[in-house]
Amino acid sequence: MKKIKYIDQMQRTVEVNSTVLRIVSLVPSQTELLVDLGLKEKLVGITKFCIHPPELRKEVQLIGGTKNAKIEGIKALNPDLIIGNKEENNQADIEQLEQDFPVWMSDIFNLADALDMLGKIGELTGTQQKAQELSAAIETNFAQLNALKPTGKSVLYLIWKNPYLAAGKNTFIDSMLETLGFENAMNQDRYPEVNLETIHPDLIFLSSEPYPFKEKHIEALQNQFPESQVVLVDGEYFSWYGSRLLGAPAYFLELLNSIPK
Repeated sequence: MKKIKYIDQMQRTVEVNSTVLRIVSLVPSQTELLVDLGLKEKLVGITKFCIHPPELRKEVQLIGGTKNAKIEGIKALNPDLIIGNKEENNQADIEQLEQDFPVWMSDIFNLADALDMLGKIGELTGTQQKAQELSAAIETNFAQLNALKPTGKSVLYLIWKNPYLAAGKNTFIDSMLETLGFENAMNQDRYPEVNLETIHPDLIFLSSEPYPFKEKHIEALQNQFPESQVVLVDGEYFSWYGSRLLGAPAYFLELLNSIPK
């Protein structure tokens, strides 16, 4: 079968069959995207964290987690395309897999990167038209947010407990906060540990993932930060950079309307 060369978002050259038939996805948000591009029947392997659409985990072989993929299990599936992400996947796993299979990697920090990824995956899977339609709809929906005046409020976005870890600068979550007019209370890059004694944010967002923050966690932080507003937020809309972005603006508008000006 004819091979076509593509450049992924890590600027690596990846040779992929002109017709892709067997796909392994190592990233939950990109798995959901592949399904929405009409590629569900071509998925042969997904991670245990690929929870959307919910029935998929019962229909497609699970190949471990995003950080600890079952290499031999993936090899047994004989995929002609593996799709991963620089941040979410283990570098050693990717290096091992790319010895035997084409591995296309995304590297995403903002909405522009996400839309670029969407278009590129559409190209290498032969779903360009659907990808273009989805990208256009996402851009249209996000344009609704442009009319909002920046809030100027500082936000501590927590992703983990014991110890508390936050989304810092140079992350996709930070770019979403910036899109909403918020100022990230963390100046450090990536996902630093938080010293709660030295920070005084206007808002504290408790993300529903990767740590499953619930309503019960609000009270303890609200007592510690009586001047801050503690809010439980849907982490998928802040961090999933695939087709879930389609519904993100509506969720963000609802969230903004719930926060006192």
